[in-house]
Amino acid sequence: MTYVLRRLGQAALVLLLAYTVAYVLLAALPGDAVVARFASPELGLSPEQLATIREAYGFDRPLWQRYFESLFAFVRGDFGYSVQSGAAVSTLLATALPSSLVLATWGLGIAIVLAVGIAIAATFGPRFVRRGFQALPPLFVSIPVFFVGIVLIQVFSFRLGLIPVINASPVQALILPVATLAIPLSAPLAQVLIRSIDEVRAQPFVAVVRARGASTSWLLWRNVARNAVLPALTMAGLIFGELVGGAVVTESVFGRAGVGQLTAQAVAARDAPVLLAVVVFSALAFVVINLLVDLAYPVLDPRLRGVRR
Repeated sequence: MTYVLRRLGQAALVLLLAYTVAYVLLAALPGDAVVARFASPELGLSPEQLATIREAYGFDRPLWQRYFESLFAFVRGDFGYSVQSGAAVSTLLATALPSSLVLATWGLGIAIVLAVGIAIAATFGPRFVRRGFQALPPLFVSIPVFFVGIVLIQVFSFRLGLIPVINASPVQALILPVATLAIPLSAPLAQVLIRSIDEVRAQPFVAVVRARGASTSWLLWRNVARNAVLPALTMAGLIFGELVGGAVVTESVFGRAGVGQLTAQAVAARDAPVLLAVVVFSALAFVVINLLVDLAYPVLDPRLRGVRR
């Protein structure tokens, strides 16, 4: 219980630091959302009218006062209002979140399947197969997300005509974005799995089990996998943060409405309330995932149950 409380305290501190850094960086940017949204000559607003709008959004108050007011509002669940659209930020997030969650969940799931397949083939396959699959993770991790998306659209939509770009069904519209997100994410997972499997196979207990006549599949699933999964589980929690950046690019390439597209629009409009809420939400998701991974360690490895107290 002490360990859990300590980890919760650390998570709260990380969230506070993420909020503070994001707030300071957004405040340090030249101009603000009011200028970007309402200072256009086409609108013809006078300086007095712009000052009234800035006062309505609280931009006329000192920075430290706005910081604490916004922080306490975030604690209460009040994320403020978008300067660009005037809608509540919580409403915008609630509208965009389901699509991004579906994309992120399927993307991470397919990435794990790809990583496991690559690691097994790179470890237990014939020699030429091992060499080929060992080269895949460096290749996948070096390819930009937007390039993967463009290539997949070009091949499967325009060349082969398998997945329509226009009037696609919900399932069809999800295939290419999930693949675009999963391919780069699978690379670090596969690299960690390959290294972990090699290290576990070199342990003396593996030689003992093999000497008793255990088959390769038995050795892999009953002995090697459980011991090799811990570093990969840590990596899976860490790369969850990459889902945020990957989702921004992927949703922009495929025109999907989600948190990624909402973030891109907020960046273009300098919509600080939306950006701040997205940063805090992403940090919260990252902290929760890594906390769950950390708490799952003693369940997977009984040797750790007496260590983390």
